[in-house]
Amino acid sequence: MCTGSTEWFPPPTLDSSTRKQGSKRPKVRVHRLNRRKRRSCEEKVGEDIELKNLKLYMENMSILQENQKLRMKATLLHQENLALMSELHNKLSHHSNSVSSTTTTTTTLFLLPKH
Repeated sequence: MCTGSTEWFPPPTLDSSTRKQGSKRPKVRVHRLNRRKRRSCEEKVGEDIELKNLKLYMENMSILQENQKLRMKATLLHQENLALMSELHNKLSHHSNSVSSTTTTTTTLFLLPKH
């Protein structure tokens, strides 16, 4: 960050003719220098902000990509879970049918609900 610059003015002299000539010229030069410094400082701040903005944009894009990958993984795991639950349900119901046909006792099965 840039700090405010201080202007320099020559000390007043007793001779009015030298004071008038000397006082105008340095003030203009100092004023122009300050304007250049201020503009340079503002440009640097603008560049810093643009650089930070670009870095944040790139970080956001990588987070979004990682998020999409994780979402796809979660979808695949959910599908696998549903397939395994279906397979388990089929095995248990098949086992339940064979047990109930050979014995007279009733077997109650507790299964997780299907989604």
